[in-house]
Amino acid sequence: MSNRSDSQPSAPEPAAPAPDRGRKPRVVILFGGRSGEHGISVATAGGVLGAIDRDRYDVVPVGITPDGQWVVADDDAGRWAIADGRVPEVPAAAGEVMLPLRAGSRDVRVIEAGRVPSVLGEVDVVFPLLHGPYGEDGTVQGLLELADVRYVGSGVLASAVGMDKHFMKMVFTGHGLPIGPYAVIRPGDWDARRDEILSEVAGLGLPLFVKPARAGSSLGVSRVDSLDELDAAVRAAAEHDPKVIVEAGIDGREIECAVLGGRAGKRPRASLPGEIEVTAGDHEFYDFEAKYLAEADVELSCPADLPDHVIKEIQEVAIRTFEAVGAEGLSRVDVFVRPDERVVVNEINTMPGFTPFSMYPRMWAASGVPYPELIDELIQLALERPVGLR
Repeated sequence: MSNRSDSQPSAPEPAAPAPDRGRKPRVVILFGGRSGEHGISVATAGGVLGAIDRDRYDVVPVGITPDGQWVVADDDAGRWAIADGRVPEVPAAAGEVMLPLRAGSRDVRVIEAGRVPSVLGEVDVVFPLLHGPYGEDGTVQGLLELADVRYVGSGVLASAVGMDKHFMKMVFTGHGLPIGPYAVIRPGDWDARRDEILSEVAGLGLPLFVKPARAGSSLGVSRVDSLDELDAAVRAAAEHDPKVIVEAGIDGREIECAVLGGRAGKRPRASLPGEIEVTAGDHEFYDFEAKYLAEADVELSCPADLPDHVIKEIQEVAIRTFEAVGAEGLSRVDVFVRPDERVVVNEINTMPGFTPFSMYPRMWAASGVPYPELIDELIQLALERPVGLR
């Protein structure tokens, strides 16, 4: 059941100027960033740069270095691929890129010491392929909102909620979505009231999964099969985020479903679901290495081998999850399917991995939307979306 309101603001914000009819829409591919997921963001951008329709769009690659410098990036998709088990990185450069800083201006500029700023052109839409804090969490989205620049993906609030597993689960609960038991360890709590937390966590049962509350790509995630392992797991998670979440293990199959925003006010669309199985190696779960560096250890099935009625339930739950956080554009919803066929929501990812081999585009390819068409659809969704409050 949709939670979307069909009412419109009495005085909607005026739309930003549409692209000039005499030129192609200019798309800034924004990637890299300051989070621990920098390399995954870069690899994602390589996939998009290699597949975006250059006859339809004027593409401007902009990278953010690990220390936060915005630079004009190489437009060679192969430059940004994962190779020999190493993830790529955006290098520093002499000039810094500045996106528009005020409403009504759409110029992207390059500023270099001792030189007059140069204009790369007007930006029509930004595709922020950023993962983790300082990019996927509403920060960059807020910057773009201030300047009335259209962009692919969710807005400030949905991005922030989708990044914080604690508040994400609170929103899910408020919308009646089924979730598993969990506990939150706030900054400083582990050292200040450990016995109290241990008592709470013990009630969740075993195994447990200990995670940074605001990180992705399985960074800092540990499986705990004994409470004696909890201290090391909490400290490993805290290296990525001082706020930690502890989730009860769920007896069920891990299933993912890709969601696309609806066109012209229609409900979001859900793909056929996919399933990931770790079939080799020493991985206790689908960890960072299994996701990105050891593809031979993982088997990806799409569509997942499930009864039709379960597939429909997963798709409906995925759409409800997307609507619950107010997501826009795209999201991947991860669920568990229990032995009794009940569907339990694990999390939503508002900017999922987007290489041609990532699950999000693979699920849409299996659903009849090839990778280049998926990129085009996301850009079109961003271009048709009004700026300002919506």
